[in-house]
Amino acid sequence: MSFPSGTGEAPAIEVDDLTIRYGDHVAVDGLSFSAERGRITALLGPNGAGKTSTVETLEGYRTPSSGRVRVLGLDPHRDHRALVPRLGVMLQSGGVATGIRPLEVLQLFASYYDDPADPVELLELVGLADHRRSTWRSLSGGEQQRLSLALALIGRPEVAFLDEPTAGIDPAGRLLIRRIIAELRTEGVAVLLTTHDLDEAERLADQVVIIDHGRLLADATPADLMRSSDAREVRFAAPAGLDTAGLAERLGAAVSEVTSGEYLVAAEGSPKVVAALTAWLAEHDLPLGDLRVGRQSLEDVFLRLTESAASSATPAMSSRGSRRGRR
Repeated sequence: MSFPSGTGEAPAIEVDDLTIRYGDHVAVDGLSFSAERGRITALLGPNGAGKTSTVETLEGYRTPSSGRVRVLGLDPHRDHRALVPRLGVMLQSGGVATGIRPLEVLQLFASYYDDPADPVELLELVGLADHRRSTWRSLSGGEQQRLSLALALIGRPEVAFLDEPTAGIDPAGRLLIRRIIAELRTEGVAVLLTTHDLDEAERLADQVVIIDHGRLLADATPADLMRSSDAREVRFAAPAGLDTAGLAERLGAAVSEVTSGEYLVAAEGSPKVVAALTAWLAEHDLPLGDLRVGRQSLEDVFLRLTESAASSATPAMSSRGSRRGRR
């Protein structure tokens, strides 16, 4: 299945100093970022961060209070009719008549486009060829998610907005959807992905945009974000309730249990420290789980940035130069 790759050097999505207000409440506050064709951009943030308001504005369903947004060079609200055929939108749930069958709804949606994807081929792509005679209501939640993805792709979009695409899906279904999303990248589609699955964002995204309280906290590649901290630390998993004071004495560094069964050692992950850690666990007949040395996960970065933002204004980290927009 092929998708139009678009033309031109401009980003597929441009957000410049976007502000969205609901009465006295500022949902999005001077937000700026861009998303390129042929790349997967993950828009991340805690609940209430302003993600939905931002995406709805990009889809043309909401107008900015101030600032500027462009999708494929068009104003999503003013040029909505011209833009919609070039977009694919995947919602978490809803929007489909419960009695309709997968092939029927794909054929219906295909009729809205001048050059749609083949419904039968698309049904096979998302692994629902054996369910073409089932009704929407009889599909499992994961199967409904896969059909929602197919509906977002039926028009062969140039830009795809995917909201929690693997929510409620079993491991095999997650792998299938992630493979399809990765293929969209190779076809030149600009994908804007929102997800609370930070491991998924780390695996899939070329660019990560983290926002909180409507403000930009970070805009960089996952690799750059995970290298962003100067902190020297070792993280490991072991049974909950370890004698952290005794382990700290052996290692000569502070040890804390950050969550149940997950530990942080405030020391550089040298062979000496790792050897002392494993020896101490062996002496106490304790198993060692996951061990991470000198590398943060995207989840670590996300939590550090959003926790910091909750208590103070945090300047954005960006691989694209200084933050644009209001200070």
